[in-house]
Amino acid sequence: MSKLVKPHGAETLKPLLLDGAARIAERQRAATLTQVQISSREVGDLIMLGIGGFTPLEGFMTHADWQGVCDGMKTASGLFWPIPITLSTDNHTADRIKTGGEVALVDRESGEIMATMRVTEKYTIDKAHECAMVFKTTDAEHPGVQMVMEQGEVNLAGPVKVLSQGRFPSDFADVYMTPAETRRLFEEKGWSTVVAFQTRNPLHRSHEYLVKIAIEICDGVMIHSLLGKLKAGDIPSDVRVKAINALVENYFVKDTVVQSGYPLDMRYAGPREALLHALFRQNYGCSHLIVGRDHAGVGDYYGPFDAHHIFDQIPKGALETQPLKIDWTFYCYKCGGMASMRTCPHDGADRLLLSGTKLRKALSENGEVPPEFSRPEVLTILRDYYANLAEHEKVEVKLSGHSAR
Repeated sequence: MSKLVKPHGAETLKPLLLDGAARIAERQRAATLTQVQISSREVGDLIMLGIGGFTPLEGFMTHADWQGVCDGMKTASGLFWPIPITLSTDNHTADRIKTGGEVALVDRESGEIMATMRVTEKYTIDKAHECAMVFKTTDAEHPGVQMVMEQGEVNLAGPVKVLSQGRFPSDFADVYMTPAETRRLFEEKGWSTVVAFQTRNPLHRSHEYLVKIAIEICDGVMIHSLLGKLKAGDIPSDVRVKAINALVENYFVKDTVVQSGYPLDMRYAGPREALLHALFRQNYGCSHLIVGRDHAGVGDYYGPFDAHHIFDQIPKGALETQPLKIDWTFYCYKCGGMASMRTCPHDGADRLLLSGTKLRKALSENGEVPPEFSRPEVLTILRDYYANLAEHEKVEVKLSGHSAR
């Protein structure tokens, strides 16, 4: 009997990825179907459906699901869900698809057939309404708003049969694990309380501090890196994984930390994305999620602790995975180490506030990075990455929002 939290809305994981002869037969059949090109974000969502990361969903959401999730964070069946999981296409393609018919879902970038789908509904949405509800803004500069507004005009709903995990198992073999695999690993280690640490950055000293706080109170921590697409200027996944490995190997007790990765693109939805992060970490077997400052935020669109507050606003029992809410963390020169607003009595002048954006900016400009900011083993890896960037790959990193403080 597992001591881990149950999957979301189900007794067991519900992966939709076919295997063996069934996959071979479905792939052959898929080649005869009308093709629907899908975006990077949709590919990531589809793979999560395939590996059980989005248990108990069986496919892409209907209009009633979309409306319910946007307006009340629950599907038409009453399942708690904070962000719509939808698939869209253009009018021309939609006109060729009959409701009740089947289509092949094709990765727009690689051309690979990723899944088949039985289309139960075709519908249009108010994109601005989705943005206002999910991102709390319709500002075209917000990367999540851009993602939604660039979607096709017609949404397709229906169950899927997933045929592929794309490039993730091969490109990220060292860290990519499915929910079934992480659950099996936690059980082998004898862990029952597991904290997920969400990251799209290499870990600086503040991140390290957060993870060590979690280790003090739970059996272990899974550093869970986003392996999908980021925004321009972010550090790519392979470099991030290498930097995190260097930190774990040199500054953590052996067998207290697991590094893994998952296939989604960032939505930058702030508080709502924090809820989604907790939801699918429940499927991965995690009892807790570290929620720090400006979780999944971008710019100044959200308050620094909006992601803390939203967990107090959802129905009791909506999620088994609970937040570990941690205040501003920083290096305090008077304390002589890492501290938080709850533990340090000193003034701002004595504090070095850390952020991934500040670190990227300093490294991209070949600037000084204080030893209180990042471990030397990590800095060596990151400086090597920036030194080898081609001129066209360099992006100016601007400090804005909470990262500028």
